[in-house]
Amino acid sequence: MSPDSVTPGSVRSAAEVNEEIRALWRRTGGTLSAEERAEYELLVVEWAIAIRGGVVKAA
Repeated sequence: MSPDSVTPGSVRSAAEVNEEIRALWRRTGGTLSAEERAEYELLVVEWAIAIRGGVVKAA
């Protein structure tokens, strides 16, 4: 999932995404593979969008 594919209205809450981020770190023991790092980066983008209330400004 790219940040561009996040659709307004389909954004999970910041708390939900934060819990998924925490679970990823617990599952990996704090060391991320390249694939896990990509997943983490997408989750951080999703979390930031949720924190802003799902409002994404066009570039």
